Amino acid sequence: MDDTEKYGQAYEAKHVHEVYEEIADHFSGTRYKPWPIVERFLQSLPDGSVGLDIGCGNGKYLLVNRDVFIIASDRSSNLVRIAAKHAPHAALVADTLSLPHRAGTFDFAISIAMIHHLSTTERRVEAIAGILELLMAQNGKALIYVWALEQRDSRRGWDKGEAQDVLVPWVLKDQKGKQSKGKDRKENNNDVNENDLEEKVYQRYYHLFREGELEDNIVAAGGTVLESGYEKDNWWAIAAPANHD
Repeated sequence: MDDTEKYGQAYEAKHVHEVYEEIADHFSGTRYKPWPIVERFLQSLPDGSVGLDIGCGNGKYLLVNRDVFIIASDRSSNLVRIAAKHAPHAALVADTLSLPHRAGTFDFAISIAMIHHLSTTERRVEAIAGILELLMAQNGKALIYVWALEQRDSRRGWDKGEAQDVLVPWVLKDQKGKQSKGKDRKENNNDVNENDLEEKVYQRYYHLFREGELEDNIVAAGGTVLESGYEKDNWWAIAAPANHD
């Protein structure tokens, strides 16, 4: 392992994995509505399809189509604990770059807002290659979503020509001297004076993808782009293995 790889792992551990372990409950409370294109993709799958949700977060996409079976995974054990409640699907703790699945086994995969947390091009391409390797050569496909650099009209205001590697704050307010308890903590704060609250800020790493970069990464990973586009500050693509039938 070279120094760049070691640095990438350490940086992601601090600014991605540790953060989501701390904010899991509160984060989950803000993530409940499926994005339209993800919902359409899942609803289009044949009954009985078996697939993966890689970087599943709280598992909000596990209930979109009850006629498919999904094995979900995330690096955050606290998010997996929440996702595991969505029976009959399965959820497990796993590293995106070391998934414990057999190659060529799955009909589909989704990876929604996860690849952008990897801190180098090499690690992002490796992750995409790993996802594609798990798909069946015949008709297997993956939907991948990443944050876009081109967000000029959003509240964030990023756009072409700006830095692509950024830290994005996640702010929790807690009663002074008490540990954050996420969503439950927020509900319990209804009768607490604002002056008695203190903020705790967590910095999350994101790589903002420029137009065409996701497609370039898919090709570099040995894949084929079937469809791609832009939706609500995100770039998305449906990809397949290069030998896709």
